[in-house]
Amino acid sequence: MTAETPADVYRVFSTLAPDDPIEVEHLVTVGARQWKTVTRGRVVRTERNRHGQHFRRNWDDKVFSDVIVLAKPDGELSWITIDEFTVIRRLGGPSSSSASSSA
Repeated sequence: MTAETPADVYRVFSTLAPDDPIEVEHLVTVGARQWKTVTRGRVVRTERNRHGQHFRRNWDDKVFSDVIVLAKPDGELSWITIDEFTVIRRLGGPSSSSASSSA
């Protein structure tokens, strides 16, 4: 099951449970260069972090980032921030049947 539109990505993000095996594809842009990177692992947890990374915003603006913490097969932990260039793919595993079919 694949989530490719931003609405699908956030729908799948909200249904992720610990130990779900997933693959996350991210489009990385640096200057004029772009490339895709893929990270595979099992979900440790999901988080919504508040931050102030934006310049000259109103002091009471609330800015959040949705984050997936993944455990890779070798034990390494990766924090992946979800944005409009993210694609989430569920791989076969324990909780994959609990997700909606539209994701």
